[in-house]
Amino acid sequence: MSTPTLSSMTPQELEFEIQRGGRFVVYQYCISLLVVTFRRNSPVKFLRAGESATVQGLPFTLLTLVLGWWGIPWGLIYTPQIIYKNLNGGTDITAAVLNRTQQPATSSVAQPIF
Repeated sequence: MSTPTLSSMTPQELEFEIQRGGRFVVYQYCISLLVVTFRRNSPVKFLRAGESATVQGLPFTLLTLVLGWWGIPWGLIYTPQIIYKNLNGGTDITAAVLNRTQQPATSSVAQPIF
């Protein structure tokens, strides 16, 4: 079963899944090249109720385990932090995604205030 994307779900499906316990999650990963360390976020992942957030984050955790340690000093600092965060389910951004999708469209033209 493929994981749905926000654009493929109707608002009703999204609301139903979130009420059941679904959530949007972002994982981090780290890649180091001796004196340069890159710390990045994964694309947003939607997890249905019952799906393991830790398992979904394993590719990013493994990438960090293999390529994250090599940077001095930030690789050694970021790698344990990222591994800890990913193994605890990543960062839940459900509220932020819902706020962004439910905001009314605003006009780009400034309205005068009288």
